Amino acid sequence: MKAVKRVEIVVETLVLSQVTDLIEATGIRGYTVIRNAGGKGGHGERFEDELTDLHRNSYLVVACDEAELAPLLESLRPLLSRYGGMCLVSDALWVRH
Repeated sequence: MKAVKRVEIVVETLVLSQVTDLIEATGIRGYTVIRNAGGKGGHGERFEDELTDLHRNSYLVVACDEAELAPLLESLRPLLSRYGGMCLVSDALWVRH
């Protein structure tokens, strides 16, 4: 197993491509996107079955080395400040196969 940082990001689907561009610009090779995430936060309640992307959320999971974490967070902060969302960072173990 390899120690990594797990970064979980929830953003409006309308800015999803901006987030994935930021992730890729930091040199991180991969991420997982789960679209239509429901929940409740600073912008109120969001439902998984909204008719348009205007009020939909997407959930991203990133596993990265600790050295990649600071550049990623610094690039995400302005976007999160402008559009809202959530970013959680935790320690994880990557099961090598």
